[in-house]
Parts: sequence; structure tokens; C-alpha cells
Amino acid sequence: MIVLEIKKYNSENQELIDLLCSNHWPFHTKIQLDPAAIKRAIDKGYYSEGKETFWIIEKEQKVGIIIIDEIEDTIPLFDLRLTEEARGKGIGQKSLSWLQDYLYGEKGKIRIEGYTRADNLAMRKCFTKAGFVKEGYLRNAWENEDGSVSDTVLYASIYDDWKDKKTTPIKLDEVPY
Repeated sequence: MIVLEIKKYNSENQELIDLLCSNHWPFHTKIQLDPAAIKRAIDKGYYSEGKETFWIIEKEQKVGIIIIDEIEDTIPLFDLRLTEEARGKGIGQKSLSWLQDYLYGEKGKIRIEGYTRADNLAMRKCFTKAGFVKEGYLRNAWENEDGSVSDTVLYASIYDDWKDKKTTPIKLDEVPY
């Protein structure tokens, strides 16, 4: 059984740089991050201004981060990153469940949105297992560092589904145009 601790980032800057730069992020815009770029982002408030950043901790080891963007909005976005060693163990799903409990239960949000590249099947499974609903498929909507463009999939969770422990189907094809 996976037991996670989610702890708010509190300027542990070198640990953040180490986690982000010692792992590859094959389904993000930049696969390999640059320590100087992360330091500049920290200095500019990227991980704190208008955002909340949390460590994902398993067995007292930091194995990932969740960055909640637009935290003051009723419909925040987020970025979830797990270290290479933490992937494929169910930590993503548990992190998404925590995110829902936090944003709905403590912050009073009404909806949470997340985007992933269409070829990121592991993240797509995490979304589904955590009760998020696939709401959109966006063609050529993800620009990659190498200049290529990928399709993107939008997943979302809504407060009412979380509260009632259900999944409401979308009405994407209710109207044929």
C-alpha cells in the first residue's frame, strides 16, 4: 500500500532544482531541465506567485511535485511531475486524489483541469483512475522543445462528482456539430 505525504514547498530551492534537473520529463515541453533556468524561475516567483507548490513524499523521500496554477481561480490548473523511479507505482493516481480532496475540501474549488500529451498513456490512466473525465481532444495543441507538435487531451474533475463519489458523463456528442 502506498502511503504518501504531501507537504507544501517552503523554499527548498536546491532540492527542487535537484528533483527537476535529475529526471527526464518525456511528456513535457522540455525533456531535460536546466538548473540555471529553474533558479531563475524560483527567483521570479514561478513556484509561489499565484500558485501553490507541494512535494510528493513517499517513505520520507521527495518523489515528485504538484504545482497548482491559478490558485485564486475557482478552476485551477496543475502540473504533476514524478521522478523516474516513482512512475508506474500508483503514486500519480494517489496524488490526483489528494489534489481533489485539497482543492474541493479545503479550497472550495468547483473544477480542476489537467492537460497531457495524447501519447502519455500512463498519465491518462492516472486521470481516469482518479475519477477525472476525458473532456477534450485537442489536435496539434502541444508544442515540444524540438519543434514538433503533439495532440493534447483535456481531463477534468468537478466538485459535484467528487462530493457524490460519481462520474458524470460529458455531452460532447449530444449535438452533432
